[in-house]
Amino acid sequence: MADWLEHSVQVEVEAPIELVWSLWSDLEQMPRWMKWIESVKIPEDNPELSIWTLNTGGLQFSWKSRILKMIPNQIIQWESIDGLPNQGAIRFYDRKDSSIVKLSISYAIPGILGKIMDNLFLGRAVESTIQADLDRFREYALKVKSNPF
Repeated sequence: MADWLEHSVQVEVEAPIELVWSLWSDLEQMPRWMKWIESVKIPEDNPELSIWTLNTGGLQFSWKSRILKMIPNQIIQWESIDGLPNQGAIRFYDRKDSSIVKLSISYAIPGILGKIMDNLFLGRAVESTIQADLDRFREYALKVKSNPF
């Protein structure tokens, strides 16, 4: 039996939605701004799948995810299909001169681990990390905006 934890964080990026979308939807680039994500691989034969590796504090987890919904400039929704159980969505809101990026993620932790670890402590650590990830994404997007490829 597992306990599910859920977090939602957001950031405003002073860049057009098309740029923000193009950077985020290139999943293999995630390790550039996501601290715990070591790698993301997209199988050539099935671009709706992605293979993720997370590494934090010497603990490594991997999982395979499937895109459930993708609407350009609006949403990417996923669920894991094996490995670390997780699901979520990244939503994009166009504010004309800027974009709002909102990440909602849920993940399962084994019941015994949840009993050993304080869920509030774990939750705060994860939430502060993913908020910092979004802040790094904003900085990355602003750098790309000022120095296009």
